[in-house]
Amino acid sequence: MSAILWFWHKVFGAVLGPDNGFAWALSVFFLVFSLRVVLLKPAISQLRAGRKMAKFAPQIQKLREKYKGDRQRMAQEMQKLQSEHGVNPLGGCLPALLQIPVFLSLFHVLQNFHPGAESNYIFDRAGVESFINADIFGAKLGNWITQPADQLALFGTDRTSMMIVGIPLMLIASVATFFTMRLSVKKQTDAAMANPQSAMMAKFMMYIAPVGAIISGWFLPIAVLLYWLANNVWTLGQQHFLTKKIDREQEREKAKEIEAKKAAPRPKPGQKPVRAEAKNGEEEAEPAAATTGGAKPAGGNQAGGANGQRPGNRPGGKKNQPKNRPGKQAASAKKGKKRR
Repeated sequence: MSAILWFWHKVFGAVLGPDNGFAWALSVFFLVFSLRVVLLKPAISQLRAGRKMAKFAPQIQKLREKYKGDRQRMAQEMQKLQSEHGVNPLGGCLPALLQIPVFLSLFHVLQNFHPGAESNYIFDRAGVESFINADIFGAKLGNWITQPADQLALFGTDRTSMMIVGIPLMLIASVATFFTMRLSVKKQTDAAMANPQSAMMAKFMMYIAPVGAIISGWFLPIAVLLYWLANNVWTLGQQHFLTKKIDREQEREKAKEIEAKKAAPRPKPGQKPVRAEAKNGEEEAEPAAATTGGAKPAGGNQAGGANGQRPGNRPGGKKNQPKNRPGKQAASAKKGKKRR
């Protein structure tokens, strides 16, 4: 962190002056931007993984309902489903987890900028004095509002100057955090928000995170507030552009699927689909008919087949046999006599 901060201070310090507070503020901003560029690829993978999970969200809901009483089995089935679709649930946490050591490292570097220090990691004595002498409207970048007055005086500032700069930064950072969380909630899928716990947690974080920015701003150095603000500004822009990028990718995939369906062969209008099993059955029946040759077998069952069946494969051959009905035969005989 100190090396990246040193590089950007050399760039902006050459333009604005090494002891200029805005040169150091821009150095902090571009420190954030440099790190977020490195995390850009994991962020894209995170967004793509979220879109993939949205496709099989109904299956996840079914698993939750099916294994509601067995959490271990449900976790196994969920992991199996995610592996089948090539989704890593931990991939979405990677960008956020990598920012934690960055934040702690920057905080540690800023704490080591104090009067009389010979060096601070890659910064030499001149770099330390440059940071201590820099200020924004009288507020020192390495100090915070609730710091004791004697320590503030040691750095050449006071609480009033720190509040004039720190409070607006806290408010701006809080508003940026709110819009970042709000955009994140809007991008959640309907299936994810259908879960009452997920919806409640998302809304809770959307309002509690900005409040946390205001409360913690009283105890954080001004440079850390600048880091927080720059991080939220980058996140807003990144979500906007990456969402459009993924939307275009999905539109192209849908267009390819539609073209593939159109190119697939279809039966003509009114044509019935021919089953392969029916064709095979007809082909097997034709050779059987050819071998019998229509010859009548000897014995009492003259019209029957080899197994006492009619050619239509109906047992007993009852289809074409006349029925023995004496009353009907007598009535037909009387009609014949009258005609004569």
